Amino acid sequence: MACLGAAASLPAAAADWSDTSISWRYGTNFREPYVNRSDGSAQNISKNIVNLQHTSGYKYGVNWASVDLLMSDHNDPASCTNFNCTGSAHEAYVLYRNHIEWGKVFPDRQLKLPGIKDVALTLGFDWNTKNDAGYSSKKRMFVWGPTLELNVPGYMNVGLYGLNESNAPCTTFPPAVVGYPPNACYDRYSYKTHAMLSSSWAIPIPVGGLPLSYEGYLNYIAPKGSNEFGGSTRAEINWDSQIMLDVGALTGGSKGTFKLGIEYQYWRNKFGNDHNGGAGPGAFARTTMVRAEYHF
Repeated sequence: MACLGAAASLPAAAADWSDTSISWRYGTNFREPYVNRSDGSAQNISKNIVNLQHTSGYKYGVNWASVDLLMSDHNDPASCTNFNCTGSAHEAYVLYRNHIEWGKVFPDRQLKLPGIKDVALTLGFDWNTKNDAGYSSKKRMFVWGPTLELNVPGYMNVGLYGLNESNAPCTTFPPAVVGYPPNACYDRYSYKTHAMLSSSWAIPIPVGGLPLSYEGYLNYIAPKGSNEFGGSTRAEINWDSQIMLDVGALTGGSKGTFKLGIEYQYWRNKFGNDHNGGAGPGAFARTTMVRAEYHF
C-alpha cells in the first residue's frame, strides 16, 4: 500500500493525467473453496473490502495499480485446532498493470482499425497474502500479452494474456475437511503456464438524466494443470461488475468525485478449484454488494 501511495503522489509532471480512489464494498454471500457446511452446502461469508486504486497516463501508455484489503467474518476463520476454529481471515490482494500503447510509442504510425482505439502490450503481476485456516494463499503471478482498446464511450479493453502463477499455501483445517494434512505448509509450487481472456470497462449509461455508469471486468482463465496436491484444476470464470451513480455530479458538486452503487460478482471454480469436486460449492460464489467510492 505504501508503494501504491507513493505512485499516487508523484508530481503531476510525471503523468499526463491521473486518478486515485478509495472505495468500500460489503456483501454477505462470499464463498471460499473448501469452506463448506457439515451438510455439504456452501458456507456464506460476509466481507468488508477496502480498495485503494491509482490510474495514470504517461508518455508511452497507462499504469494501473490496485490494493484490496478483504476482511471476512468468523465463517472464514483465521485458524483451527481440530474442529475448533477461531478468528476472522484477512487478505491483501495487489494488482499492477502497465499498458504500453502502440499509438504513443509510434505516434507517426497510428493503427487504423475499425472499432479499435489503440493496441497495447500489457505487463503486470498479481500478489496476495491471506491468513485463513484453510489455505493461507501466497499467490505470485506474472501477466503479459496484447490488449485491444476499443473505441467506445468511456473505455473498454479486451486482452489475451499468458499467466505464470505460483503459490505456497498453509492449512490448519482438519484433513477430513480438505483432504490433506493439517498444520502443513508447502514449498512454493508453480502451475502450468496458462491463458486468460480478459475484458474491463467503464461506460456511461445515462438513464432518465441520471449520471450512471456500468463498470467492471470479466476474466475467463484456462485450467492451469495439476494443483499443489496432485488434483486437476478447472477453467475459471470471474465476472465482477457494478452500476454506479455519480452522486457528486447529481448534487451539483464535482463530477466523478463520489459514487454509490450496487455490485455483483459471479465466480465459478474460484482459483481453478472444481466446485463439483473436492473444493465443494464454496468454489462457486454469486455475491451482491453495496459499493461507495471516493476519487481524489
